[in-house]
Amino acid sequence: MKKLPRSFYERKTILVAKDLLGCHLVHRSQGVEKVGKIVEVEAYLGSHDLACHSSKGVTPRTATMFGPAGHAYVYLIYGMYHCFNVVTEPQGTGAAVLIRALEPISNILHFTHGPGLLSKAMMIDKTLNGVDLLSDFLFITDKKHEKPIKIVATPRIGVPYAKEWAHKPLRFYIEGNPFVSKSRALGR
Repeated sequence: MKKLPRSFYERKTILVAKDLLGCHLVHRSQGVEKVGKIVEVEAYLGSHDLACHSSKGVTPRTATMFGPAGHAYVYLIYGMYHCFNVVTEPQGTGAAVLIRALEPISNILHFTHGPGLLSKAMMIDKTLNGVDLLSDFLFITDKKHEKPIKIVATPRIGVPYAKEWAHKPLRFYIEGNPFVSKSRALGR
């Protein structure tokens, strides 16, 4: 498998989100290559999307989201969990895809069903914010040999403050995959 090209990320966020399902996230750190299959994502569509960080405009935290597509947007929530996102669309849009869950493929020893858990398992933290996903140590590969998958769409998780945007079906996951976060069982 080969790295996804920049053009993959420069497309509409919903398309990128769905097409990331089944791809492999690779992080090489401290002499270890960790690989996980992306099984759950959420799309954040830009400054008009009230659930999106970019809805507050460009800030020190969100500057990466407004940068070029194909870069990592990593931030800290609740003072303890890192979340890994992929910047999408043309520079200045402020859109990204949150990677919510991974199926462990190699060298992953911890849980990966949730954005904070997968970041911990993959050794992803804020030092990787802004990293180009065409690098040799953090990248996503294509899925040429994947079997066809069925994608389920539901509302995103944990964004009740986002008014009508809280109910839009912008969370996507691979149907039947046991590594999808448990929130789906709660009807969220």
